[in-house]
Amino acid sequence: MSGNGTCSLMVHGGAGALDYVKDDKTAYRYLDSIRRTLEHGRDVMELGGSALQAVEACASLLEDDPVFNAGCGSVLNEYGKVEMDAAIMDGRDLSAGAVAAVDNIANPVQLARLVMTESEHVMLISEGAMRFADHCGMERVPEDYFYTPDRVEQLHQARLQHKIMLDHDDTGEDTEDQKYGTIGAIARDPEGNLAAATSTGGIVNKRMGRVGDSPVIGAGVYADNETCAVSATGFGEDFMRSVISKTVSDFMYMQGMDAKQATEAGIEYLVRKVKGRGGVIVIDKDGNCSSGFTTKKMIHGWIEKGGETICRF
Repeated sequence: MSGNGTCSLMVHGGAGALDYVKDDKTAYRYLDSIRRTLEHGRDVMELGGSALQAVEACASLLEDDPVFNAGCGSVLNEYGKVEMDAAIMDGRDLSAGAVAAVDNIANPVQLARLVMTESEHVMLISEGAMRFADHCGMERVPEDYFYTPDRVEQLHQARLQHKIMLDHDDTGEDTEDQKYGTIGAIARDPEGNLAAATSTGGIVNKRMGRVGDSPVIGAGVYADNETCAVSATGFGEDFMRSVISKTVSDFMYMQGMDAKQATEAGIEYLVRKVKGRGGVIVIDKDGNCSSGFTTKKMIHGWIEKGGETICRF
């Protein structure tokens, strides 16, 4: 595929009401992180990097920011431990790598990239993934790297209520007003290549071994140069059952839709079939950017065809 000489890039940091963002300073903190991440991704591609390199770099930056539910900001499971999931996909040849239920890794998306490039597999999980990380020379970080005061308090509140909670929920109610924590990045480089990456810490107080949609190809992440790149954020079980990222791609492939049309059709399908909660970001093969969500808000931003950087709640 030949490109049009410009790059497009989108990132997200979770969907929901975001009612816990009660002041301008907190809102600015999120938007500033999204903006800096987008500008970094732009720099990667303008300096000759591929879409794949850009999404890995962007996802890694978001994993390094404790305000997001991924990497160092990951939520804790029922035993007070971190179990992270991540995936990355290259639209040039549908290559993909994913990891699930990993711990003590600062950047799970980088481990997912190694699964794609250094193994014959698509997904590795738990101890097997960690042994592969050791084999590849990835440094392990101590458990206290993940224990931020906010995450410890979230787990305490969830245990008091005898339930799971979704990322930054401060209501204790299992409703669509919660924030569904995942980070994601998608890109189209000047050569016309598409790529996508998604990473998450999952849900607060989740059962050990629970895996959401983020590392599932076609659910939480998808990229195909013939159609689009997609990253999803939401209640993982809904997104796995609807295979939402591949569904958006199929609307383009089978019905000739562009990014906006396919996003709208995908969200309608998500709601109609499973009453899905969350959202998606989408870049089509021509570099058009789109987003859709069933929650009140979604933290995201974009650079469309080399244009200005835009960030939104």
